[in-house]
Amino acid sequence: MQKTLTTLVAGLGLAFLLTSSASTQAQQPAQRQGRGNFDPAQMRERMMERYREQLEVTNDDEWKLIQARIEAVNEARRGTMGGFGGFGGMGARRTGGPGQPGQPGQGGPGGFGGEPNPEVAALQKAIEDKAPSAEIKAKLTALRESRKAAEQKLEQAQEELKKLLSVRQEAQAVMMGLFR
Repeated sequence: MQKTLTTLVAGLGLAFLLTSSASTQAQQPAQRQGRGNFDPAQMRERMMERYREQLEVTNDDEWKLIQARIEAVNEARRGTMGGFGGFGGMGARRTGGPGQPGQPGQGGPGGFGGEPNPEVAALQKAIEDKAPSAEIKAKLTALRESRKAAEQKLEQAQEELKKLLSVRQEAQAVMMGLFR
């Protein structure tokens, strides 16, 4: 229990540090262009190492299977997180800074979490263009259906991962946020 609590607190601390780092970078746009020493591949690798350690997987062949399923869960989860790069819906329009509206990697649509959801972009455009209510309603329906499909994809990926885990590992995966 203590180890789980420590892991949870450490995870929350990491999330806080990442969030505060992002807000500091947002206040200093000149520094953001170089992106410093941030390497997403290294970050994913460290995250996978932590998953392996927490799940206590020692067999390399077993880990390859579990790792692929964890990556599928994480990818599916990104698809459920809004629309503008995974953090859509938190405010109106976002731009990448002066002269760079919405460039990927700059905090706009398609920025932090990947490609933008086309249904979100279409709905946002309809709202901005003050489209007729029927058009907005149709785009809203399409977005909701897209999000429902993304949720189903996440549930499927989670079920596939569960098949490989022991009860103890599944419980640990819940504590790590891989499952609800």
